Amino acid sequence: MKSNLIHNESVVTSKKKIIVLGSGPNRIGQGIEFDYCCVHGIMAIKESDFEAIMINCNPETVSTDFDIADKLYFEPVFWEHLWEIIELEQPDGVIVQLGGQTALKLSRKLHERGIKIIGTSFDNMDIAEDRGRFSDLLKELDIPYPNYGTAHTADEAIAVAKSVGYPVLVRPSYVLGGQRMRIVINDQELEAAVVSLLKHIPDNKILIDHFLDRCQEAEVDAIFDGEDFHVMGVMEHIEPAGIHSGDSNAVLPAFNLSPLIVETMEQYSEKIARALNIKGLINIQFAIKNNTVYVIEANPRASRTTPFIAKAYNIPYINIATKIMLGVKKLSDFTFEKKLTGYAIKEPVFSFNKFPGVNKELGPEMKSTGEAIRFIKDLRDPYFRTLYKERSMHLSK
Repeated sequence: MKSNLIHNESVVTSKKKIIVLGSGPNRIGQGIEFDYCCVHGIMAIKESDFEAIMINCNPETVSTDFDIADKLYFEPVFWEHLWEIIELEQPDGVIVQLGGQTALKLSRKLHERGIKIIGTSFDNMDIAEDRGRFSDLLKELDIPYPNYGTAHTADEAIAVAKSVGYPVLVRPSYVLGGQRMRIVINDQELEAAVVSLLKHIPDNKILIDHFLDRCQEAEVDAIFDGEDFHVMGVMEHIEPAGIHSGDSNAVLPAFNLSPLIVETMEQYSEKIARALNIKGLINIQFAIKNNTVYVIEANPRASRTTPFIAKAYNIPYINIATKIMLGVKKLSDFTFEKKLTGYAIKEPVFSFNKFPGVNKELGPEMKSTGEAIRFIKDLRDPYFRTLYKERSMHLSK
């Protein structure tokens, strides 16, 4: 007679434990960069004398190797699976900052169930993720941002677009890789974009931003511990605004922004980090037009450029940020010596040859499947000069 009992091979320890949520299968908008973040986060947890528990379901990642975490749950990064593990393990907290948007989207469920989120609180992360709430915060902080409005129907969206002025960027909240984001120039295009968005992401709040055409784009990655603020890196995009940051070539450090612009970006980043009471990582996207710095969005987590900056400067930023999230270290406990001679260029990697029917035109919805790093000694490098010439042609159109 067969037994109906299910054997549980997971032995629960009495040690303090932290769960790290991975990013699930690699896909456009969320790739191997976040596996780097999870692995280095796991190492920092173990160094801090916690039991490190990894939840991820991708066999091609290092985070799911048998000898990385103290315990691995090879499960889909979905709430139903996560909740069962939490009930069993009773962790001291869950880290959602290292697994990209997949992990971050689970923060609401964790908050509603009273599970401690390590690092930035759910409400503050939600302010950054909710486009409307974030724009309201920028208004309070007196930080420039594109005119915007929110809508729930196509008719509402058209009214908002007429108010903020075309062209507009149409986007939902809590999305991966710019999913369903569109730049539209008239009512007809806007109506089609909104109908498509609501069909694929029902009940999502729609944000309508005035699109800042022909401007420079840059981003700041930083760490905040509640007292001190540290800029990991300032990266300037080569392509103009309107191309998703994951699809843009980007240069570290910024190469064509004035010291005043860079300082303004860093000041705005610190004001936002303090207002959101960030504990750990934050990435902020900027658009610069007519010497005015506009904030486009903020990501209260590790970005796909965090590993790039860590490698370029040879500083273990994820390890440092994780220990700050855990509350075992402060920024003042570390020294930062950025070891980069010249510049590092982030090159997006595309797989269009494997998807011959896909539209290859780049826009606000991400299409790259990875990235590479190229080091150059100076701005006279032929590769960089070719990229910059192409950028100038885009901006002159």
